[in-house]
Amino acid sequence: MSLPKSNEKPNLSQKTREEIKAEREAKKTAKAAAKAAKINNDKIDDVKNVGPANLADCKILKKDTQANVAVDTTISSLTNALKENAIQSLNVQNSVSESKNEGGKSKAQLRAERRVKQEAQRAVKQQQLAKDNIKSEESLKPHIETVSECPVKKSVVNNAVRENAHTVNLFKHLYQERERSLFNIATVNSNIHPAIVRLGVQYANKVIVGSNARCVALLAAVKQMIQDFEKPIHEDFIRGLEANLKESLKYLCHCRPLGVSMHNAMRHLTWQMTQFSSTLSDEKAKSKLQGMIDTYISEQIQLADKAISLTIQSKISNGNVILTYGYSSLIHKILVEAHSAGKQFRVVVVDGRPWLEGKEQLRRLAKHGIECSYILINALSFIMPEVSKVFLGAHAILANGAVMSRVGTAQVALMAKAFNVPVLVACETHKSSERVQTDSIVHNELGNADDLVNHQSNGNSKKSLLSNWRTKKSLNLLNITYDVTPADLVTAVVTELAILPCTSVPVILRIKPSEV
Repeated sequence: MSLPKSNEKPNLSQKTREEIKAEREAKKTAKAAAKAAKINNDKIDDVKNVGPANLADCKILKKDTQANVAVDTTISSLTNALKENAIQSLNVQNSVSESKNEGGKSKAQLRAERRVKQEAQRAVKQQQLAKDNIKSEESLKPHIETVSECPVKKSVVNNAVRENAHTVNLFKHLYQERERSLFNIATVNSNIHPAIVRLGVQYANKVIVGSNARCVALLAAVKQMIQDFEKPIHEDFIRGLEANLKESLKYLCHCRPLGVSMHNAMRHLTWQMTQFSSTLSDEKAKSKLQGMIDTYISEQIQLADKAISLTIQSKISNGNVILTYGYSSLIHKILVEAHSAGKQFRVVVVDGRPWLEGKEQLRRLAKHGIECSYILINALSFIMPEVSKVFLGAHAILANGAVMSRVGTAQVALMAKAFNVPVLVACETHKSSERVQTDSIVHNELGNADDLVNHQSNGNSKKSLLSNWRTKKSLNLLNITYDVTPADLVTAVVTELAILPCTSVPVILRIKPSEV
């Protein structure tokens, strides 16, 4: 029994030696694979360093074939060498294991062989990944330029940079909205009525200005479009008209953003169109829509203006000095009718750049024999002590009671508040908006900055100091159209319903018909 035990000890020692040898071979193979991977990484870094830092996007490039051949040769030689080393190590292990233990392999030998195979496969995979990385980095090598840069993309990028060079960071979102509308401008085609096209040109050139004037002009153009509209084949009349109206409004919005009164009018018209019966003929539908447009203009604008005028006239006394800002068709109507009623008062017209609308107000009031004075907004504090009341127009009245009007209105209201002068804002209910706004930064209409340049019209050859403002990198001009007057600066809002405080604006929104 003792002889077999003495014979088993040499077998255990021989198995241990074989296992140690197999592990040594596996370590040698792993070191060789790591060394080869390091060499490939160094070659990739050399390729990256050779390439240029920044290349143009629109260039047709030519590859350097000689460098690629050299890199591919190096990779293939390293891969073959590793494969041969792995195969040799496997063969050596197999021969040793077969010679030492012909009856079968032990578990330790099998584990060692599997470890060697795994190391060899891992080395091959690393070589393949290194080769793919080198191919992907070949585009960074020096190349021969054959075609110049794309002119279209270059011009678009240069224009964007040129436009953004003089932007005010606080109003950057307004610039983006304007650029988006310019790039996505609708194409004038046969689907847009000529009356809509003509109206868009008048909006863009500031021929038609003012909330009521723009709203009436829009409704008149839509009325003409409905009259000439022909139903498409295999399509419902109302659906086709809605699609055509939507496209027309999109074109007008590109010419100039629509006002609150215009949005409300189109919402009312669209709601009325959805109430039509499907059995209604096309001619009856056209006549009904045109009648609705006439009714809206008569009730929401003309009769409302008349009711507001009668209400404010009762607040004008003889000897009052009325101050107004810019031009408002409703304020002009109120002052003319009060003068025709025999009221004796004087008007101070305050004006501001760049539009100088107060000149038109002054011309029309003086034509009716009303005593007027004309000042610019920077002299407002000098004239305010002798003012009795301030009458202001409005572009819209917001849900929080703030008044949105032409830029400069908030300054006039603030100055009147400082001198304890009552401020009355004349605003129809169809200008009410459900939007809440506390400042004029979040939402506004951005005008052309070149309009702020003071062009001399009296024949003087002296140029304005702002004529070359784009050449100065540190000078930025901002031309916003509206500002927001807080509710605490307004004494009351005069509507066709009643004289209300600004805090009662939600009541107007609640009692209004939902479709208006």
